[in-house]
Amino acid sequence: MKIAIIGAGNMGVAFSRSFLKYELVKPQDLQLIIRSEEKIGKIKKEFPELKISFFEDANIDEAELIIISVKPQDFPFVAQNLPFKFKENQIILSIMAGIKIEKIQELLNHKNVVRAMPNSPTLIGMGITGYTAAEGVTFNQILNIERLLNSSGRAVYLEDENLLDAVTALSGSGPAYFYYFVDAMIKAGMKMGINENLSKLFVKQTMIGAYHLINNSDKNLDELVKEVASKGGTTEAALKIFNENSLKEIVENGIFAAENRAKELNG
Repeated sequence: MKIAIIGAGNMGVAFSRSFLKYELVKPQDLQLIIRSEEKIGKIKKEFPELKISFFEDANIDEAELIIISVKPQDFPFVAQNLPFKFKENQIILSIMAGIKIEKIQELLNHKNVVRAMPNSPTLIGMGITGYTAAEGVTFNQILNIERLLNSSGRAVYLEDENLLDAVTALSGSGPAYFYYFVDAMIKAGMKMGINENLSKLFVKQTMIGAYHLINNSDKNLDELVKEVASKGGTTEAALKIFNENSLKEIVENGIFAAENRAKELNG
């Protein structure tokens, strides 16, 4: 398959890396289209065999799949200034947050659109991507795209496009929520007198261990919490403060705000 990627930001580069690592595309069949001259040196160093084009003079005639990996706020400008037209048989894969299939079809004047929402662990091949497709995209085309998306972690097909805004809020933005909580724990450790490096070690290993326990236990999350939180103990004291301050509700409200922002990005 011949692929062109418009936008060589973190996600565009991550997908390029995964496609090449798993030999899903040959280097000569992968094209990166960039707008910033500042990035070209770094990109050429990592991908010396790829065709790298500037936005103004790019040619995608041979590409079967075009991945749009630009910021959603930049998409109207990109759509209005494309130096090429899409062929009827080409597939567009959007990884822009919030921009709905209908709007992509309208601005690009092209029907065959797949919309996906990856997250940042895609950068190390451990991401999860929710995706959906416009009517008219064939089953085989969807399977080919899922194979590509799976190279950077896991891909899950969604029948209802509206759920992609929820996926954006949950898994797309989710790593930042996790980092935020980890940072709070590390800083609490430091305030209790543990030096920064040691606090990081204790918190990061705790998170890794807890993740593996979730994955390898038949118990639900409430049961796992109760296993740690013995009556009258230290964990119960911490959970009491979390509950009194409605921590779960605060987290939910933050995620709902992220979903609303994803909806706003469609304009």
